Amino acid sequence: MTEKFVRDRITQLRMKKGVSEYQMSYDLGHSRGYIYNISSGKVLPPLKELFSICDYFGITPQQFFDESTQTPELIQKAVEGMRQLSESDIIMLLGFIDRLKRG
Repeated sequence: MTEKFVRDRITQLRMKKGVSEYQMSYDLGHSRGYIYNISSGKVLPPLKELFSICDYFGITPQQFFDESTQTPELIQKAVEGMRQLSESDIIMLLGFIDRLKRG
């Protein structure tokens, strides 16, 4: 895990959300160049701010740092939806997931 990963991950998530660096900076309550400075490698966000960035994208810090997941925001939505299902519905959903994985 490198500083470049943090910068690239923020850029990846920001672009998927369809917001500019300026808009994201503004939404987080910072000056217009805040996210640009992170993306360009001038600074790294402090831990508290990284938590705010994760909240902004609707993901957990664990999902932020999971290099194997390209769409952590979709995984988070799926997990939140599954929390509302009954055990039998979750088992059925897992069967469907297994079927999709087999192709």
